[in-house]
Amino acid sequence: MRPTKYFTPTEVSLHNTLGDLWVSYLGKVYDLTPLVNEFKGDVLLKPIIECAGKDISHWFDPKTKDILTHIDPLSGCVKYYTPRGRFVHVPPPCPRTDWTNDFGRPWWRDTQYEVGLLSVKTRWIRIINTLTSQEQGLEVCSEETLNEILQRYLRYNSHAASYTWKHDCVNLDMSKTLEENGIPDEDEDFYNTRMDRDLFSQSICLYFNDDLTEL
Repeated sequence: MRPTKYFTPTEVSLHNTLGDLWVSYLGKVYDLTPLVNEFKGDVLLKPIIECAGKDISHWFDPKTKDILTHIDPLSGCVKYYTPRGRFVHVPPPCPRTDWTNDFGRPWWRDTQYEVGLLSVKTRWIRIINTLTSQEQGLEVCSEETLNEILQRYLRYNSHAASYTWKHDCVNLDMSKTLEENGIPDEDEDFYNTRMDRDLFSQSICLYFNDDLTEL
């Protein structure tokens, strides 16, 4: 079963306010806006707010998927390692009567905040409308199928589903990814040869089917 949605780091970075706060970690994307609203005004939100729209995978142990730990030099006990400061659901360094741990799962283990997966590799493509000669550069996730890329393109052409999508005059399988359709990712080659990615990235040509399907 395919995941519901992939996001680019650029998309995550746009959600960087108190009213709309996303982060990514360990390959997934999380909307922490409900958490921010729940603890509004709490100083323990500070490290999270400072990292709004960013990847915080370095906060976690990839094996345990828990916050990194260290040996406290004063107590000799294993404690969470939070160099930015303690944050929501992290216990205080010493026992306190006002600390309650009846919140259930800590937010970093709570799947209710999960909104999708972070793309391991994004790439740029050019989509050319042969009917209007308009060309649009688009950053997409390498894991996405052409149908999912079509959804991204709808903001530029609401009738995108009314076109046949082709590459090198060959019809594309909309249920497959770019790589699976024989469209390689050449970003590394562009970097090594110092070629302009915007001019030479792979292109997809759209051919109008004489209907006005809207999605």
